[in-house]
Amino acid sequence: MIKKIIWTFCAAMAVMSVSPCQAGTVTGNDERSGSAVSGGWNDGRIRIVAHRGFWNCEEAGYARNSVAALRCAQEAGVWGSEFDVNMTSDGVILVYHDGSINGKAIDRNPYSEFKDVRLENGEKIPVIDDYLKQALKHPETVLVYELKVHSTPEIEARLVERTAEKLKEYGLYDPAKVVFISFSKFICDKIAAEMPEFICMYLRDDLGPDQLNKDGINGVDYHYSVFGKHPDWLGRIRELGMFLNCWTVNDVKDMQEMIRLGIDCITTDNPLELRQELKTAGVEEEMSF
Repeated sequence: MIKKIIWTFCAAMAVMSVSPCQAGTVTGNDERSGSAVSGGWNDGRIRIVAHRGFWNCEEAGYARNSVAALRCAQEAGVWGSEFDVNMTSDGVILVYHDGSINGKAIDRNPYSEFKDVRLENGEKIPVIDDYLKQALKHPETVLVYELKVHSTPEIEARLVERTAEKLKEYGLYDPAKVVFISFSKFICDKIAAEMPEFICMYLRDDLGPDQLNKDGINGVDYHYSVFGKHPDWLGRIRELGMFLNCWTVNDVKDMQEMIRLGIDCITTDNPLELRQELKTAGVEEEMSF
């Protein structure tokens, strides 16, 4: 947990409260159809993103990046569900956080090496098709799609291409339904160049908002501690009209700090706890773009 920080910026908070900690929360009326680059995201309401799905519950079997975790996020009614993807050597996209499984690098081995591996809840590791089929059941839940760093730019380029192909195949190639995040600057640059209508957020804090904006990247997804290290960045992100998420906020005090700052999105392993903190703070939970 970060040390207590004197925060420089405080965003204006809405005074309306959200409904209790359950599915079917009150939704915002804001409509931002079309391009996701319009800016003006912060209006006092905050979006909740379930980190690797809403895995932290019995219904999901405590299995991160499982189809059950996505389903639970959908049923909880949070704005978005984050998940991670790695691609095998034969082009199969796995919904899995780490770059290796049982000591075998995913991008250096074919899918046959991983097809029988089970998650904590007994599911096989989902392929992207499994995940997108579940996504179609509740398309109002935004997919926060993390493309993991791979061993070469060529593999990363193919992952971006395969991602676009799969989203189009399932009718989800839509900036109102999917946003992208990555620790790979190469991946973010490629998405910005080839899919500029989508929000793409860079996850590292080695580059500030001015450089990212100059490179055509329209969002940032910083660790929550960054705003203590760089208190001027928040105001600059607002000026540039960039979409802002922060990760991964699990401690109540850190949730309260991010709520006071008015971050557009807060990613957490504890979405219902964050929902309660929003309610306590009198901040409306945003459910749309």
